[in-house]
Amino acid sequence: MTLFKMAFARTAILAVCLLLFTISNVPAITYGFVDENNAYSNTGAFIIKVPDGRILPICSGTLISPTVFLTASHCTSYYTDQLAPLGYSAWISFDNPIPFDDLTSMSTNLIAVNQVVTNPNYSQRQSDTGDIGLLLVSSQDTVGITPAVLPREGLLNELGARNGMKNSVYTAVGYGVQDRVVGGGVPFFQDRNPVPRMFAFSSFNALNNTFLRLSQNPATGNGGTCFGDSGGPNFLDVNGVRTLVAITITGDSVCRSTNVDYRTDTASARGFLEPYVALP
Repeated sequence: MTLFKMAFARTAILAVCLLLFTISNVPAITYGFVDENNAYSNTGAFIIKVPDGRILPICSGTLISPTVFLTASHCTSYYTDQLAPLGYSAWISFDNPIPFDDLTSMSTNLIAVNQVVTNPNYSQRQSDTGDIGLLLVSSQDTVGITPAVLPREGLLNELGARNGMKNSVYTAVGYGVQDRVVGGGVPFFQDRNPVPRMFAFSSFNALNNTFLRLSQNPATGNGGTCFGDSGGPNFLDVNGVRTLVAITITGDSVCRSTNVDYRTDTASARGFLEPYVALP
C-alpha cells in the first residue's frame, strides 16, 4: 500500500483515463493492508460523479470536524478548474470498499460536498506549496464518524529537537491504487474495483519547515502511498493518541521510495485551517 501523492488526483487512474482527463500526482497505498476492521473509519475518498451517474474516486482525505474533510489543494483545484465546468459534482464516501466506474452502485453512501475550498496560497513554490484543501459537508451526514485529531503547532519540530523522530513510524491511509507488479511484462499498478481503504506503515526519512518525508521502500519493510492517495492522512501515535501530522501530496513515480507529505502542524497550515476547524 503505497499512498503516492504528486500534484493531482490519480486514485482511479484507469477510470480517469476512460473519461479522458488526467489527474496527476495522487498516490495510493502500496505494500500495506486492507482496513478490514474499519480502524481508520474517518479516512474517506474524494468522489466525483459524472453526468451519467457513474462515480470515480480521485483523491483521499480525512474528516477533521463534523463538517470539514481535509484533503490536498491539488485535488480541490483540479475539481474546481477542470471537472466542475464539465458538470461533474463533488462527493465524499467513507464506505469500504467503494465500487466505481462501470461497477457504480446505488447502495454506496455518498455525502454531498457543499463547498470546495482550495488554499489561496496553493502554488508550486518548493519552500511551501500550500497544498492543503478542504471539502465542507453537513454535520448531519457524518454522524457516527469520529474526526481525526490534529497536532499542536510545531509538534514535529519539538519531536525532532528531542531526537524523537529517528525511530518514529507513521501510518498512511488512502483509497489509491495498490502494489506495483513487476515481472512477466510491463510493470503495472493494481487498481482494484471496488477500491478498498488501505493502510501502510512508513519510517521517518526527513523533515523540513513544510514537508515530512517518509520511506516507503518495501525492501526495508516499509509501505506507503501511490496514485489516488493524495490528500490522505499520515498518522503518528503521540502519547497514545493517533494524530494526523501530515497529508500525502507527492512521491516518486513508481511508489517505492519516498512519500512526501504536507505538514499540518506548521503556522501556514494552521492559518489556512483556523477559520474552519478548532485547533489544539
